[in-house]
Amino acid sequence: MNQHIHDHEQWPARLKKTFTGNYRPAPLAFSHGEGAYLYTHDGTRYLDFAAGIAVNSIGHNHPDLTRALSDQARKLLHVSNLFINTPAVELAEMLTERCFADQVYFANSGAEANEAALKMARRYMQAVRGEDRFEFICALKSFHGRTWAAISATGQEKYHQGFAPLVPGFKHVPYNDLDAIRAALSPQTCAILVEPLQGEGGVVEAEKGYLAGLREICDQEGILLIFDEVQTGVGRTGTWFAHQYDGVQPDIMALAKGLGGGVPIGATLCTAEAGQGFVPGVHASTFGGNPLACRAGKTVIEVIERENLVERAKVLGQGLAQRFEQLISEHDMLIGQRGRGLLRGLITPTDYDRSQIVAAARAQGLLITTAGADALRVCPPLIIGEGHLDEAVEKLDKAIRSLD
Repeated sequence: MNQHIHDHEQWPARLKKTFTGNYRPAPLAFSHGEGAYLYTHDGTRYLDFAAGIAVNSIGHNHPDLTRALSDQARKLLHVSNLFINTPAVELAEMLTERCFADQVYFANSGAEANEAALKMARRYMQAVRGEDRFEFICALKSFHGRTWAAISATGQEKYHQGFAPLVPGFKHVPYNDLDAIRAALSPQTCAILVEPLQGEGGVVEAEKGYLAGLREICDQEGILLIFDEVQTGVGRTGTWFAHQYDGVQPDIMALAKGLGGGVPIGATLCTAEAGQGFVPGVHASTFGGNPLACRAGKTVIEVIERENLVERAKVLGQGLAQRFEQLISEHDMLIGQRGRGLLRGLITPTDYDRSQIVAAARAQGLLITTAGADALRVCPPLIIGEGHLDEAVEKLDKAIRSLD
């Protein structure tokens, strides 16, 4: 046991010595996971209601996923996009069957998926339609990734600091404000890019009619509508994709996070019309859509479908919201909640140090994160049950009481 403890405690120092300083991880080194739980090297168990920031959609060590990855690793890991990749074709078919899209481009992350979406939109408007259109209208408090164009699209100043000048051609307006969108339109407008539910910005939902209003504006102006579903897609909000709640279809959509269940993968989905500009040579990714990642994506979709996890996310999300209402009534620092399905935000005053609650929850064996200026973000694996909700709320209640 002492050796295990020593092994566990050595990792923060080893990381600090060898990593660049852009991460600030909690002093926990996990050795393995099982379902909704993670275990450190000393055997301590944590209920994972962070899910690797909405990534571990079917939990940890799901037998179907581990079996599929092992099988694929024995067969084929990489061939590049110079040849036909059959798992990628099969995954593309599975995705297009479940949404508006006709075509798929595979990448390695959400930022790459959004980058491809931006390039696809500009390529369509300039090369296919022959118009001098390059501007994107994006939302304040949005988050679209860390590449240069993605942070330029992101409507949060803290992500811009130290990286000026940003990529030109991005305007930012308040979220849920259709009048602001209309005011930002110009003869150079290429597309509107928004998240159907802002995750990193504080778990902020699109108000009723907002997405439909965006679709109407795009149709009237002859521009494209792009939805960033990197965090909200693949069942997390109780539909396959968050925009499906409103019956609104985009022209382009970015996916990542939960699609691979922990294996890095991104995808840009589009209509055949919007994808016209993506001709040979204009965009590519060496690793994008490799057989291993696409086999993971296929397996995740199969598990979600077989275990009815989309509906479960909807039902358990409602159950979590009900439990949160009780929690809010008992603690002054909790002033509300936002979210949908199993992407939830508990709201605190903006001047409250939410990191205290995150640390106190961790001490109780519960993993959660923060988002935006006022939210505690709760996004567990989709495979959880009612008992996990009870356990999480009990631990969170104890954590908050320990701060009184």
